[in-house]
Amino acid sequence: MFNFLKDHKNAIYGGLIATCFTGMGVFMLGNVTGYEAEHLLEESLGGLNMLCNTIVLASATILALLLTLLSVSFGTEMSLKKVHYQQVLSIAKFDVILFVAALILFQFFNIPIIESDNVPTHWFSIIYWVTLAMTSVISGMMITVILMLYSAITNLIAIIGLGKNHPMISEENLDKELEKEKSDLES
Repeated sequence: MFNFLKDHKNAIYGGLIATCFTGMGVFMLGNVTGYEAEHLLEESLGGLNMLCNTIVLASATILALLLTLLSVSFGTEMSLKKVHYQQVLSIAKFDVILFVAALILFQFFNIPIIESDNVPTHWFSIIYWVTLAMTSVISGMMITVILMLYSAITNLIAIIGLGKNHPMISEENLDKELEKEKSDLES
C-alpha cells in the first residue's frame, strides 16, 4: 500500500485535487432540506447515471488498452524491469476498483427511491450528499487512473520511441548496448 502511494503520488494528488474541486462545488450549495434534496436528486439523476455509465465504459476500455500496452512492452527489443509491469498492474487494480465502484453507484441510481412513499423526507438530504460525495470520489479516481496511465505511457515513449536511458530498462539491455557501442566505435 505504501509503495503504491509513493509510486503514484502525482496521480493520486491529481485525483484528490479533482475530488476536492468537484466536492467544493457541491458543498457550495449549502444545507438543503429533504424536499429540496428530493427535487435536486430528481433533476440530477440523469446526469449522475450518465457519469457512472461513462466511467464504467472508460474503465473497461482502459483495461483493454492495458493489454495493448503490455504487448507493446513485451514486444520491444529492450527488456523492461519488473517495476514497469508492477506499474501496469497497479493501474489495472485501481481501474478495477473504479469500475466496480462506478457500477455499484450506477445500480444504486437505478433504484426508484424518489418514487417510493416509504422513504422519509429527511433521508433525501442524506442520500443527496452521499450521492454527490461518491460521484466526486469516482471522478477523482478516474482522473487518478488517467494520470497513472499517462505516466506509464510517457515512460514507454521515452524508452521505446525516444531511445532514452531510463531507470525502467533492465541492466542486461544497458550492458548489451554498451558492448554494441564499443564494437561500433572499434570498427
